[in-house]
Amino acid sequence: MFLALLGAVGPALSVEPAESSFQTVVVAEGLEHPWGMAFLPDGRMLVTERPGRLRAVTAAGQLDPRPVSGLPSIAAVNQGGLLDVALHPDFAKNGWLYLSYAARGTGGYGTEVLRARLDGHALRDVKVIFSMRPKTVSGHHFGSRLVFDRQGYLYITLGDRGEMERAQRLDDHAGSVIRLHDDGRVPVGNPFVDRQGALPEKYTYGHRNIQGAALHPESGRLWIHEHGPQGGDEINIIRAGANYGWPVITHGRNYVTGTRIGEGTAKPGMEQPLLQWTPSIAPSGMAFYTGDEFPAWRGSLFVGALRGQMLVRLELDGERVVSEERFLEGKVGRIRDVRSGPDGRIYLLTDEARGRLIRLDPVPGTGRLTSRPL
Repeated sequence: MFLALLGAVGPALSVEPAESSFQTVVVAEGLEHPWGMAFLPDGRMLVTERPGRLRAVTAAGQLDPRPVSGLPSIAAVNQGGLLDVALHPDFAKNGWLYLSYAARGTGGYGTEVLRARLDGHALRDVKVIFSMRPKTVSGHHFGSRLVFDRQGYLYITLGDRGEMERAQRLDDHAGSVIRLHDDGRVPVGNPFVDRQGALPEKYTYGHRNIQGAALHPESGRLWIHEHGPQGGDEINIIRAGANYGWPVITHGRNYVTGTRIGEGTAKPGMEQPLLQWTPSIAPSGMAFYTGDEFPAWRGSLFVGALRGQMLVRLELDGERVVSEERFLEGKVGRIRDVRSGPDGRIYLLTDEARGRLIRLDPVPGTGRLTSRPL
């Protein structure tokens, strides 16, 4: 059982009095730019490292020194590398796991997804089920998060590869959410299956760089967030066939000149974000909290932040954000991923050369923190 991980002991990090309702515990350290994580049924965790290694953390909180073998060639170029990891909903029965990563191919680099089975310290039955096209020489904006919905469809989030005009093209995977069957087949119900010139895998388009995705625990709908340029980070709810506007509409601005990008912040036929951050917090990783250890937070949406080096909690009323709370600003570093663990704790990955896997534990008898209304 995963509860064995609760016995993991690491150095506790100091927290400010306003954060006294929880303590942070280092579960594992010495990870090189960790990016994604998944909880195995036997109590272990899988953690990806962007340079191209898949690592295991034991139920006792020890980082296995032996990386998992059997991965394909990973293009660890600029923002690319080994990215997210996800387990099949029936992993306990079929053993399938999924990895997204940057790969070389005709024309340059692009995001790919494989599925495989974990056999000891090796992957077997490895098969690439998605390959972004076209590939280009850019080293930016690969995405990528992997999420299964309740019907068993796999969603793959992609960036625009730093070539923003591609996000509005239906014949290009860049800047999209992709929906597939678990073996890579295209669902017949995808919105662009019958549209001439469109790639049938596409489910939505008009995204800049999606590095957070999670399934809402009640509605079952996919929520995502994406980086904006110098402002305009967005949270969106995914709707089949929808255009999310980038780069035609955005609250962000050009990095060098500070000038407006596109045509404004709204346009008919393009989705408006549920929430946007200006100035940017550089969001990465997100999870709905569904555990019992922090009852006051149940149903909240947690977002990691790179530029802000913090953890953000959003309190929700249906599909409306009613308040925001910020934790750990400048305390633990750049937060790359955040997950709600099966033990009711919250887990974070810090994106550093010596990154850490950190757990949030409740402090008994403490009061609930005060949130900041939006």
